[in-house]
This record gives sequence, C-alpha cells and structure tokens, in this order.
Amino acid sequence: MTASLTIMYPAIMAAVAGSGAAGRMVTIPIGFEMIAIVAASITGALTARDKHLDLLGSVFFAVMCSLGGGLLRDMILQVGNVYILNQPLALPAAMITAAVVFLIPSVVEKQDRIIALFDIFSVGLFSATGADKALVYGFGPLIGVMMGFFTAVGGGMLRDICLGQTPAIFQRSNFYAVAAIGGAISYVLLVDTGISNIFALIVCVAVTMALRYLSLHFDIKSPADVDLVEVVARTRRKARAGARPETTNHSVDELEERRERVQADIDRRRRYERRKAALDKLHKHRRARSRRRIDV
Repeated sequence: MTASLTIMYPAIMAAVAGSGAAGRMVTIPIGFEMIAIVAASITGALTARDKHLDLLGSVFFAVMCSLGGGLLRDMILQVGNVYILNQPLALPAAMITAAVVFLIPSVVEKQDRIIALFDIFSVGLFSATGADKALVYGFGPLIGVMMGFFTAVGGGMLRDICLGQTPAIFQRSNFYAVAAIGGAISYVLLVDTGISNIFALIVCVAVTMALRYLSLHFDIKSPADVDLVEVVARTRRKARAGARPETTNHSVDELEERRERVQADIDRRRRYERRKAALDKLHKHRRARSRRRIDV
C-alpha cells in the first residue's frame, strides 16, 4: 500500500496542481481565440492550396498551423491540460475554415493584408497564452518565453517540416519569430513584476505587432552568415585607412573597383592572346596545306 502511494504521489500532486492552475490562467475572450485560430488556419489552408493538395491536406495544414504550436507546447509541458482537447470550438473552427478556403479560395486570396494583420495578431496572442501557461504551472521565466515561442510559431514550423522544407522561422527574413520572442519576453517580464495578466497580454500583442511592422517598414531582417572576426578586421582596416589619409587617395570601395577593372583588363588581354595564337596556328596550317598541294 505504501509503495503504491509512493508511486502515485507525483501523479496525484500534478493533478492537484493542474486543477488549481487552470483557474488562474489569463482569460481571453472567445472571439479573440477564434480570430487567432481562423487566421492561422487560413495560412495553413492557403499553403495546402499552393502545393495543390486535396481537402484532407487543406484540413491537416489548417489544424497544424492553428493548433500545432499549442499541441507542441502541451506535449513538452506534460501537465495534462491539452488545449485542443479542452476547447471544443478550436478544432471545428480550424476544419471549417480549411473547408471554406478549399471550396471558395477567392474569399481570402484577395484579402492578403487583412489576413497578414490577423496572422501577426494571432502570433502575439499565442505568445502570451503559451508563456502564461508555463508560468501558471510553476515553470521559470525562460521556459515561459520558450513556450510562448513554440505556441506562436510551432505550427508553421511543423508545417514546413511536413513539406520537407527548411522552416521559414529559421531563415533570414523580416521579424516573425523574433517578434514572437519579443512579445513573450514582454509578457513574462510584466507578469513577474506583478502586472495583471490582461494588461500583460495586451502589451505582448502590441509588442509583437509593432516589431513585425517596424521590420517590414524599415526592411529589417534577422542576421545570417555573421562572422565577428571578419567584422572586427574590416572595422580595423577602415580605421587604419581613416587614420592615414595622406597615404591613400582612394576609399576601400574605389580600390575594389580599380582591382576589378585591372582584373577585367587582364582577362581581356588573355582572351586576345589566345585568339591570336589560335588564328596564327590556323594560318600556319593552311600555308602548310597549300605547300603540299603545290608539291603534288
């Protein structure tokens, strides 16, 4: 009996903690939840349409994009509270959206700006709910940020993996995953300072949408192929060139252009010499043939 209680004790405590934690989660109006799910489902269904998939593929990718991130979060947390199972409207909303996009694609194909707006809104909302769920169940701030990130962009990541592509969130582009991380960080910081969850949720969505807007407006993209050693060396070369203006009259760009012109001139001369050598060889061969004919 004692041994069985010892084995069941962690499960009992987890269930008790889960029942108490569920009531303390941030309350989101059902309308906002459905907007986020529908917006993410539209992107998944449009992806399936671009890949010329059937109705089942459209439904699958709609569910994956809208609910896959939350499912991935719940699988990692393992607290026994799965959103896709506890919210009875979530799965039907994603499936109905996929069916509408599949049968009547003209309804959404011309509304790309509105869809993009609702999509980044859903990213901010999912970031807040993902981070909130981790914090409610006693996980640390870093885990909260990570769960917010997974909830927001995990569905898109799973979609790209199923299509055999490198996930778009890991490629150089305007802020999307970075915006989700920024929103999750803002939510965790505000909640840790004692701010109400609702206010932190609003700030999280605003920060996410603002980061996305700024990256698009000023064409700010996430860095790639960075080599700090080369950056430092280039900075030092420029500093030395600026410190000795009397020794050089050209900037680095001008010197590079001059080097390219010289190299092009060398290549042009080499081609001319090869062409001249080939013509000389041809003339020599013709003269030799002429002599043989005369001898005959």
